[in-house]
Amino acid sequence: MQLSSYKIKTIIAIILLIIIASVIYTVTQKPAELPKMTVQEKKARFKSLIVPAVNTVYAQLMTRYEGVKATLDAGESSAEIEELKVEYRATSNDELLMALKPHPKSIAIAQAAMESSWATSRFFRVAYNIFGVWSFDEDEPRVAALKKRGDKTIWVKKYDSIEDSVFDYYRTLGRSSAFAEFRKAKMTTNDPFILVTKLDRYSEKGSLYGEELTSIIKFNKFDSYDAN
Repeated sequence: MQLSSYKIKTIIAIILLIIIASVIYTVTQKPAELPKMTVQEKKARFKSLIVPAVNTVYAQLMTRYEGVKATLDAGESSAEIEELKVEYRATSNDELLMALKPHPKSIAIAQAAMESSWATSRFFRVAYNIFGVWSFDEDEPRVAALKKRGDKTIWVKKYDSIEDSVFDYYRTLGRSSAFAEFRKAKMTTNDPFILVTKLDRYSEKGSLYGEELTSIIKFNKFDSYDAN
């Protein structure tokens, strides 16, 4: 049976669509395998990717915090401050300052290492999701986890850049009710080894999570970044 030119074109179009869909799936869901690296190489790659982004975001957040604090200390306010109160769910000036003050960089870097498997996880490679931040909004960019929790699909946020991921991580810790004690503690101390004990609700590991972060910070001397 001889196929008409119309049918041939239709078949070709379908094949092309299948090929395109396969390519898209491969790019978005199956990132290219990383080359084999030694532990030292993997850590060096991680630092080159994550540390500059954390430094940049931390500096921006500290500048904002100091500006807001100076305004509030002068007994004044602004439209921006009122908008920040809404964004960070703060009901008072003190709560806003707790939310806006960035915690030590060593904690962010250690959590990034743990949550992204030193910047090798699938979530990091396809979505720049360094900290395992979940998504509950189907209208925002996100990717599905390969494993489900029961019969439910787990979604994580998809970011445009590493810096966007770091900023949203700081924002999450600054506004979630789960980290209220953490926010209070960082107003009285900048000691990362004290503060990580207040992050037990970040992970299902509970108090063990803080202990693991402590080990990562100490072994890798991440607290040296806090002095910069």
